[in-house]
Amino acid sequence: MGQFQTTRWSLIATAARESPSLAREALEQLCRAYRPPVVAYLRRDGHAPADAEDLAQAFFVRFIERGWYRDADPERGRFRSLLLTALRRFALDQAQSEHAARRDAARTTTLDDADTDPAGDDTPERAFTRAWMGTVLDNAWSRLQDEWARAGKRELFARLAPLLLERAESAELHALAAELSLRPNTLAVQVHRVRQRLRQLVRLELLQTVGDHESLEQELAELRGAMPGAP
Repeated sequence: MGQFQTTRWSLIATAARESPSLAREALEQLCRAYRPPVVAYLRRDGHAPADAEDLAQAFFVRFIERGWYRDADPERGRFRSLLLTALRRFALDQAQSEHAARRDAARTTTLDDADTDPAGDDTPERAFTRAWMGTVLDNAWSRLQDEWARAGKRELFARLAPLLLERAESAELHALAAELSLRPNTLAVQVHRVRQRLRQLVRLELLQTVGDHESLEQELAELRGAMPGAP
């Protein structure tokens, strides 16, 4: 597996076969990092915001304590797929354990405030995928910001940031170049390089959750499908 051996996902799978306790810390890091997709799934499944947060916590506790990850192989799957499969099982168990009348009442109540959710037409699975990909981008973006901050260029990054995810109009580019005392072509090259770095960081973020290059490319394709403007 080459470079994939050092990813958190690979460490989890390897440690799980030898000693589950060795996998716990890495697994907890992944669970904390990817909590938003689980909450998004539960919200779209009909749970109120506070209930979804509580259920997400319960899900991760069960996911870790019951060792649902132990049979996973990073060469045959992705952490996202594993988490989603486990989440479906958890949600089904929750639904079956609730009284039908109480469950129906709760769903009626939570649907009233569903208009505030921008992904109102999503299935739970789509909501999960969109939130997962959004989390990947957020994590990569945070790493990029940190790199610029450590280089003492926090303010410059803040000025360039709006140009990284959406292509700037020529007039906008020229105006910013003038403010920064740069030639427009020089600024365009700099923005291109920063975009390239953001793409690298997105790939590095995804490498934490896959086991091979094929899975990485599948994740990238799904990211762009779920978020067309993604780098």
